[in-house]
Amino acid sequence: MNVSELLVEQYGRLPDLARAAVEELTPDQLRFAPAAGANPIGWLVWHLTRVQDSHIAEITGQDQVWAGGDWATRFGLAADPDDTGYGHTPEQVSQVRPRSWKDLAAYLDAVAARTDAFLRALADDDLDRVVDESWDPPVTLGVRLVSIADDDLQHAGQAAYVRGLLAADR
Repeated sequence: MNVSELLVEQYGRLPDLARAAVEELTPDQLRFAPAAGANPIGWLVWHLTRVQDSHIAEITGQDQVWAGGDWATRFGLAADPDDTGYGHTPEQVSQVRPRSWKDLAAYLDAVAARTDAFLRALADDDLDRVVDESWDPPVTLGVRLVSIADDDLQHAGQAAYVRGLLAADR
């Protein structure tokens, strides 16, 4: 297995994990949070997708998937490519209002397809390319891809946990 195949395998698991957390939930259930100030299921999946979209677009020099079509409208938001949810206040979290779980899944699928195409074209040597010099040491592509996957997996797990709490609350 080469690095491309490994990363395709890793990132390929994310859509199913995230979809399982939101599938068949109502808009109100997508906004369910276990406590005041905690992140709801829909926000968690939106955020993990936004982070992946933003970073992969930056790495590839392409526009974000978010910037095309009516994605922002589907979530009750402005089409701000800088809004990935990072640093959101509880008020900002509450403004992320997906119309349906299918909108979350469709956005996730569109971002995952772009990521998959990018990962399939990677060569081992590509991972050493510096993609962010604002850190010390500078961030390489390999480190950034691990960071994105780590963040996404954590949020997918959080969304699954919150969904479990929602089910237990019934």
